[in-house]
Amino acid sequence: MKKEMAAVDPEAMEACRKQMLKEKEYDELSMIFEMFSDSTRLKIMSVLFTKELCVSDLSALLEMSQSAVSHQLGSLKKTKLVTSRKAGKNVYYRMADEHIQNIYKMALDHIRE
Repeated sequence: MKKEMAAVDPEAMEACRKQMLKEKEYDELSMIFEMFSDSTRLKIMSVLFTKELCVSDLSALLEMSQSAVSHQLGSLKKTKLVTSRKAGKNVYYRMADEHIQNIYKMALDHIRE
């Protein structure tokens, strides 16, 4: 016995279709939200919103190995959330722009409601 499908509203379908992103945009958006799915990356982001820091500073502040911090910074840098600059032997990291901080603050406001 074949199950009947509900009637489709062509106007609603078209309105939704116009709102949809390109597949590549969904993939990139997914990668950004993936960066928010790890508490270590969230800790790193939260301090980089305040001040540009090097790996050794981040490592001491977060009480983590430099290797672990570097690994997470690599992920954040790959998704263009973090940028870096070299000064002598040190590499300093900072958040790429304020958009990510806005997302972070909105999510924090949401969980604090």
